[in-house]
Amino acid sequence: MGTAQASDYLENKLVDHIFRSASFAKPAGLYVALLTAAPSDIGGGTEVAGGGYARVNVAPLDTNWKATQGGTTGVSSGSGGATSNNIAITFPAPTANWGTVTHFGLYDAASGGNLLIWDALTSPRTILNGDPPPSFPVDALQITVS
Repeated sequence: MGTAQASDYLENKLVDHIFRSASFAKPAGLYVALLTAAPSDIGGGTEVAGGGYARVNVAPLDTNWKATQGGTTGVSSGSGGATSNNIAITFPAPTANWGTVTHFGLYDAASGGNLLIWDALTSPRTILNGDPPPSFPVDALQITVS
């Protein structure tokens, strides 16, 4: 994974929140999605569907995401703008072929919702019926804000 891309939706919300009069509330959930085609900053892409697939909620909590200096305590004070998952992110076991997963997305809802951040996987993975549940081990989902 490289430097994750912020969606136009998120960029606009941050600009309005920081520089203008509109406020942006942190999403109550961050839902990790698997995609078989690349999205763009305006959204899109092709999310896995059917076969037992569901997005995984990794709530925006200190215990779930590392601070920029590493670890899960205190506010971020690092200089690299990077965070990663501090817990394993495990999807349901596939009950049908899901195809070749090439990207991930973070959304603000369990279905539909707004794409917030996306990136290509380092290695695409073909997920077939009966495979073990796909997962991102701790530190595998790395997001750098720059």
